[in-house]
Amino acid sequence: MNLFEYLIPFAIALGVLIVFHELGHYLVARLCGVKVLRFSVGFGKPLFARRFGADGTEWALAAFPLGGYVKMLDEREGEVAPEEAHRAFNRQRVGKRFAIVAAGPLANLLLAVVLYWGLFVHGSEELKPLIEQPVAESAAARAGLREGDTVVSVAGDEVRSWQELRWAMLQHALDGAQVGIGVIPEGGRNAELRTLSLAGASLEAEAGDVLDQLGLRPLRPAIAPVIGRLIDGAPADRAGMRAGDRVVEIDGAAIGQWGELVERVVASEGRPLVLRVARDGETVALEVTPELEEVGGRKVARIGVAVANDPGLRNRMFTTVRYGVVEALGKAMRQTWETSVLSVSVIGRMIVGDVSWKNLSGPVTIADFAGQSAKMGVPHYLKFLALISISLGVLNLLPIPVLDGGHLLYYLVEIVKGSPVPDRIMEIGQQVGLALLVMLMAFAFYNDINRLISG
Repeated sequence: MNLFEYLIPFAIALGVLIVFHELGHYLVARLCGVKVLRFSVGFGKPLFARRFGADGTEWALAAFPLGGYVKMLDEREGEVAPEEAHRAFNRQRVGKRFAIVAAGPLANLLLAVVLYWGLFVHGSEELKPLIEQPVAESAAARAGLREGDTVVSVAGDEVRSWQELRWAMLQHALDGAQVGIGVIPEGGRNAELRTLSLAGASLEAEAGDVLDQLGLRPLRPAIAPVIGRLIDGAPADRAGMRAGDRVVEIDGAAIGQWGELVERVVASEGRPLVLRVARDGETVALEVTPELEEVGGRKVARIGVAVANDPGLRNRMFTTVRYGVVEALGKAMRQTWETSVLSVSVIGRMIVGDVSWKNLSGPVTIADFAGQSAKMGVPHYLKFLALISISLGVLNLLPIPVLDGGHLLYYLVEIVKGSPVPDRIMEIGQQVGLALLVMLMAFAFYNDINRLISG
């Protein structure tokens, strides 16, 4: 595994999220007339620092990159000249202080809206919500779903792709009740309503995909094992395989579909294979030795070929999901809101024990997802960035001292009681909050290491 394929996308994502978060604090502080002394990306000793602007704000890049901060003029942290006292953070009305602190997490949520909006306007080619024959006795089978059904709605909300179907089911799975889904049977024109039970669907990572748990799997039509493209220098290319070859046998076993070809290659685990291919009316025997590649943390055998393009099949299986400028903005806001609500709900279920803490991820897992999404292309990487930006915004809004949400809680108490929270209580809260944060980070690192060891 090339470490830089994961570190570089992770570093870029981290940098973008931190800068946007701190810019939220910085810009609102300036709007409120508060003097900003330092804008730092990272903690610890500055590696780079320059002063800009009328106030001589120091812009710094520090050694420890997992975070950042905006340091404002504050009489509690140092001596303030009398002529600048009105610009100190602690001298501001509680409403202004609340706005300055809340601006960081809200900037992360705003970034997610902008990213989703751009993605929805640009559009993407996605798998249609066509269903394979459900597994017997599964929730989908009991609901009367059949092979070839196309899901068009979940609980009254339109569904246009398999990805949208997964997202809708993920949200409703939290309730564990029933949900109405609209489907158009194969060859039909009108939608029919089915009632799908979500009882038993789990959000635990070990349980796997929610749709798979319910017996909902994407339709896998028969695809001819015809080679469409070869990767230069890959095993198939070196063995003399050509575009247009139809694989008819592997080690004497007949091959009738592309899926069988893939299964045989993967099962070889790098062992040499004898492939017989039909070419120009003749059958040619080729010996191909698959190469093992790192995919999702495990070694997978590949020979470096892609299936021949079938326009008719592609039109049946894929659709372009795109929205107008205004509609995309509404959908982006809704996506950000629903993701935020889902995040809070999962955190709440972790606290009460309904969801395992094993689902908590740290920087190693996030770096892994960053690298994988970057390999899949810019749209996938931007979706990852939007999701992490929402997670950062929600995390910082939690009412834990040390985090922005903890300070907002203090300000809410101040608004209600008419006076600031005593310094001693705030100090104790900071110590408790710091301890909780360290415990969460330690648990996240433990989960990361455990995933690496267990694969």
